Amino acid sequence: MSAESNTNPISAVWMRNSRLPLWSKLAFTAFMAVLVPYYWTSYGPTNFLYFCDIALFLTLGAFWLEKPLLASMPAVGILVPQALWMADFLTSLVGFPLAGLTSYMFDPNLSLTTRGLSFFHFWLPIVLVILVWRLGYDRRAFTAWTVLAWALMLICYFFMPAPPALPATEDGVRPPVNINYVYGLSNDVAQTWMPAPAWLATLMIGIVPICYVPAHLILAKLFGRHPDSDSTAMTASS
Repeated sequence: MSAESNTNPISAVWMRNSRLPLWSKLAFTAFMAVLVPYYWTSYGPTNFLYFCDIALFLTLGAFWLEKPLLASMPAVGILVPQALWMADFLTSLVGFPLAGLTSYMFDPNLSLTTRGLSFFHFWLPIVLVILVWRLGYDRRAFTAWTVLAWALMLICYFFMPAPPALPATEDGVRPPVNINYVYGLSNDVAQTWMPAPAWLATLMIGIVPICYVPAHLILAKLFGRHPDSDSTAMTASS
């Protein structure tokens, strides 16, 4: 009996139709299996309200479900901000930080584990571009991510703590403050340039043309696909 005859038919079809290698799915899942409990015990569950952390979970779904929308949403949301993070990290390596966003990555008081896990800010945008290249860009991602981001900002503004930093709990957890910068650009003190609601409104409106529109236009140009292309292809092949 040949090896092919011993293969589960369902598994064989899944492997043949999969557009992403199994090792990539397992590698990303393993990373998440380390990061989630570490962040949960270090910062608490509210840390996962950050855009970049939401992007991680959507990316995990994209790996396993291979849905273009799940890869496209975080790509729209984080490519521009994380490009700035990447640039700041690289310039900091040579002693000329661009904006100081990554200064904590060079803080010897932080454990290598903490800094190593946080390095996902550098490689996640690269992974997302590869995913969108392999799966295609779903143009619905622009609207979907924008709505999600606005909802997260409202939650963080009305229900999450403002600066300054909170003391650690008895369990050593340090809950984050000013999640997604809804109170200003500093975690030490809230901005005083304008009334807090005006800052929130400016952030919610301004982030769209500054961050989301450029990413959407570039991704749509390079990897655009019709949202029904998968179902059309499946129908044609059946």
